[in-house]
Amino acid sequence: MPESFRFSDVQRAYYSDHIEVSLNDVVPLPGRDAEGRPIPVPVEPVSLTTAEKVGVIWPYVSVRFMDQVRSVVPLAVYLALFQLLILNQVVEDSWLITGGLFAVIVGLLFFMEGLNKGLMPLGELIGSGLPRRSPLPVVLFITMLLGIGVTFAEPAIGALQAAGSNVSVERAPYLYAMLNDFSGTLVLVVGASVGLAAVLGTLRFLYGWSLKPLIYMALAPVLALTIYASTDADLTATLGLAWDAGAVTTGPVTVPLVLSLGIGIAAAAGKGESGLSGFGIVTMASLFPILGVLLLSFYVSATVSPDEIMAAAAAAANSTGDVALAWYERSPGLEIVMGVQAILPLVIFLFLVQRLVLREPLAHIGEVLYGIVLTIIGMCIFNIGLTYGLSQLGTNAGSLVPSAFMAIGAVKESPMYVYAVGLTIAIAFAWFLGFGATIAEPALNALGATAEELTNGVFKKKTLIYAVSVGVAFGISIGLCKLIFDWQLVYMIVPGYAVAIVLTVISDETFVNVAWDSAGVTTGPVTVPLVLAMGLGFGNATDAVEGFGILCMASIGPIITVMLTGLWSRYQVHRERQAALKAPATAAPAEAEGVV
Repeated sequence: MPESFRFSDVQRAYYSDHIEVSLNDVVPLPGRDAEGRPIPVPVEPVSLTTAEKVGVIWPYVSVRFMDQVRSVVPLAVYLALFQLLILNQVVEDSWLITGGLFAVIVGLLFFMEGLNKGLMPLGELIGSGLPRRSPLPVVLFITMLLGIGVTFAEPAIGALQAAGSNVSVERAPYLYAMLNDFSGTLVLVVGASVGLAAVLGTLRFLYGWSLKPLIYMALAPVLALTIYASTDADLTATLGLAWDAGAVTTGPVTVPLVLSLGIGIAAAAGKGESGLSGFGIVTMASLFPILGVLLLSFYVSATVSPDEIMAAAAAAANSTGDVALAWYERSPGLEIVMGVQAILPLVIFLFLVQRLVLREPLAHIGEVLYGIVLTIIGMCIFNIGLTYGLSQLGTNAGSLVPSAFMAIGAVKESPMYVYAVGLTIAIAFAWFLGFGATIAEPALNALGATAEELTNGVFKKKTLIYAVSVGVAFGISIGLCKLIFDWQLVYMIVPGYAVAIVLTVISDETFVNVAWDSAGVTTGPVTVPLVLAMGLGFGNATDAVEGFGILCMASIGPIITVMLTGLWSRYQVHRERQAALKAPATAAPAEAEGVV
């Protein structure tokens, strides 16, 4: 029998070490004038030294700085050590790359802080107030425009635009044209696709649609057009770009802003109570850009011939040699201009909606403007770091990894190992890169906590993190094998999504929502440029037609592994329930014997 205590004794013991001080002893009472009215006590401003100011803000800044360090430094160290210890190659331009990586960390620090202080409050205000001020068609139109704007502001979209310089116009003319001549149109198409996804996701919030039929309807035309494009040799080279575009769009800008808008609209309509209401937009924002880029490739092939593309590329190469580029056309001015162009139109659009449609004063305008300035500065610094740090590091690593199993011009001692061993090393390199980059993704932790809550603890947070990480790891490994063995992407995508569809049919709605959205949360602003640059570098070293396709395989992998894990978890719960039902039946005879 445990000893009992009176609550009053516990309370007395708890408060025995506390000292109560009257506020009157701390703050002096104001004096009174001749008429008995209180005289306000003047408040003297607090003067702090520079060291004291740094001491006040450093705990806050250091936490966010370390968040970005943890997402960048481990991947950089892994790539550098692999290059030094396994491939026995020195990291070229190491100081320049180190400076670029530091710029990435600082840029993301500023960008994410500005996003939380500036853009996110605007998005939440519009999402909660828009349904009360405007009819549904206007709301959906603004949602469409917002989807386009956030795509331009996505940090990883710059890596997709910069990939055009690594494509051979002779071997992949349509791909070259889309990344160079039609680069602006490409981003616009991707943005419009995200806008349509946001509209569809918002309608799903409002009317409570299941995600499963939407997945089937989106995948059917995407897979059909993929199979059709694979019958044309020139269009086949664009498939990797189309499927990788879906991974680029679900970053730190698109998902929070569009999601907050959709949930705000649903909540204003009184239909945002479901725990699954926040899912679906990420999935649609991953599938619709694939469809948009495929349609763009058909348009390019119908309007421009390969000979015209190659002739225009040759003319452009000859003309650029004679003309000096302006400061805004060369690095680092180009990166700064791109950063301003990415953020400023989105900010102007949000302010116009807030002033012209909502017609409500913006609270804490100074804080919002401060956040917007930080966002622009962060995007500019990130773009510079992307050029000199992430992209350079990924390209170097990708171009050297093939030296483990084949002879390449950049490494005299290649191949480093016998073919089987070197091939195993290269695939293992991709596997651990995918696993390590994913398991440290902050958005994955948030998704894991949500999944555990929705499934009442059946699907543990840790289980989801490992399931997604393993899926991404195998996806990147298979994507690397595509480049090594020159596999056709269509023969990897169609069977993979066929398996995903079968698992979707037999899985619960909750697991389907979590699985399909998990493919989007793994593609962060660091992972996408790094993996993309690595794939392009690897493709150039192995003489592949193009280096795209790794990101799309990294997206389908977690969909399959999460649903398989969900089915296994459901089976385990079923077994436990069956065992619990059988337990009383086996215990009854023993109790009866005891009575006799």
